[in-house]
Amino acid sequence: MIRAARAFLAVALLAGCQASDLDESRPESSRDFPEPFRPVSETGANEFSTEVARDSVNEAQTVMDLAEIGKGMTVADIGAGEGYYTVRLADRVGKQGRVLAQDIDEGAKRRLGNRVERDRLDNVSIKLGAVDDPRLPPTSFDRIFLVHMYHEVTEPYAFLWRLRPALRERGRVIVVEVDRPTDQHGFPPSLLFCEFAAVGFRLTEFVRKPELQGYLALFEAAGDRPAPSEIKPCRQADDPVKGEA
Repeated sequence: MIRAARAFLAVALLAGCQASDLDESRPESSRDFPEPFRPVSETGANEFSTEVARDSVNEAQTVMDLAEIGKGMTVADIGAGEGYYTVRLADRVGKQGRVLAQDIDEGAKRRLGNRVERDRLDNVSIKLGAVDDPRLPPTSFDRIFLVHMYHEVTEPYAFLWRLRPALRERGRVIVVEVDRPTDQHGFPPSLLFCEFAAVGFRLTEFVRKPELQGYLALFEAAGDRPAPSEIKPCRQADDPVKGEA
C-alpha cells in the first residue's frame, strides 16, 4: 500500500513538473492566453523575396491600393524585416504621414535603421517588438500591416489582443499570406479568419491576386475585446476557403 502511494506521488510530481515545464516554455506575459492548436513556421529570412522580384509584379502598390493607403495616414509595418514595405509606405503617406516599422529581430532592426537613415526617411520610426506584443501605442494607427509574417507568430491570441487597441476608429489590419500549412510559411484563410474573430476582429475584405503571391485579408475591430480567459482557440479547418473577391 505504501509502495503504491509512493508510486502515485512520483507520477503526480512528474506530471506536475512536465506541466510546469510546458508552461515555462511560453513567455510569462502569454500564459493567460490559450495556446494555438497549430504548428508555427520557424523564423526564416527577413525577405519574403527579392525587392526587384516583388516590384516586378507590382506587389506593394497592389497591397497599398487595396488597403487604401493615402497621404497623411499613420501606418504600422509589423515584422518589417529589411524594410520593403516600410520605405514604400513612407513614400505613399508622405511628409504629413507616419510609419512605425517594428521587428523582433535586433539585427533586422539595426539594418532597417541604417536604411532609413541613408534614405532620409524622416517620417519613419523604428521599434523593437516582442513575440506576444507588437508594443504599439493605443489609438494611433489607420492601418497595421502584417505581411508574410503572421505564420511565425507563436502567441497569436496575446499578440492580436494587444494589437487591437492600437487601431484608430475605422482602422484596419492588413494581412498578406500564402494559402498553405502554417509550418510551411503560409496560413490557411479559414484558420486566419477564426483566430482574428476569437479576439474580436471582423473580416471586411478578402482578395486573391497573382501580384500578392497569395491572398490579402482586411480586418477591423468589432464589439468588445474579450478577456484572455474568454478566448476560444481555433482548430485547423478541414475545408479551404472557396470565396474570392
